[in-house]
Amino acid sequence: MSKPRIWISNDTPKAGEVVRVRALILHRMETGLRPDADGQIIPRNIVNEFEARLDGELLFKWAPETAVSQNPYIEFTFLARKSGELQMKWVDDEGAVITGSTELTVS
Repeated sequence: MSKPRIWISNDTPKAGEVVRVRALILHRMETGLRPDADGQIIPRNIVNEFEARLDGELLFKWAPETAVSQNPYIEFTFLARKSGELQMKWVDDEGAVITGSTELTVS
C-alpha cells in the first residue's frame, strides 16, 4: 500500500475557523464476494477502521463497510482550536496499517 494523499484547506487557520481535510489511500477493498480467475472467492480485505487525531486527541472515527469502493476517499471538517500534528490512520482486515500526517498551526 502507498502513502496516503492528504489535502487540508488551510494549514494556518485562525482559532475557531473550520478546517476541511480530504484524504485518499490506495486500497483494493476486496468484499469477499468476487471470484478470482479460477473461480475461487477472493477473501474479504477492506479498510475497517479510520481515525483522525490532533496531537493524539481523537477528532473523528469511522468504521467503513463493504459498500465503500476501492481507494477510499474521506472528507471531514473540524474547528481549529490548537496547533499540532493532524494524524490519520487506516486499518484493514489483514491488520495492515496506513498512516499519514500533516502539521496545523493555529494563529
